[in-house]
Amino acid sequence: DSLQLTALDGTPLPLAALRGRPLLVNVWASWCPPCVEEMPELAAFSRQQGDNGVQVIGLALDEPQAVQAFLQRVPVPYRIALEPPGPADSSVALGNARGLLPYTVLIDAQGRIVKRKLGPFAHGEIAGWASRVN
Repeated sequence: DSLQLTALDGTPLPLAALRGRPLLVNVWASWCPPCVEEMPELAAFSRQQGDNGVQVIGLALDEPQAVQAFLQRVPVPYRIALEPPGPADSSVALGNARGLLPYTVLIDAQGRIVKRKLGPFAHGEIAGWASRVN
């Protein structure tokens, strides 16, 4: 839980600072078709959460230029963190042993990982998947 991500603009984004509300971290890349396909679902879910709901962060294992170009075409309302992919990247620390994308974890308000999902969300699936946490 002491995971330190870096926001797209280069500022630190420590996960511990986001405690107090559940957090959904979606690991993706601009070159991953299933990741791109589920982005509208994540964006809609994020918009529905309001100020007290589940926080959403997209962790792009990608190049900064590729991510910025992608987000210009497909803007999302949630924060994007960025990291070069590698054998010890943050998705591995979050339990993504196989290194496949997309990969999503749900972290409860106390900072514990309570759910993991490998592969994209189907239409309408995220709300139910993320609802069983407080």
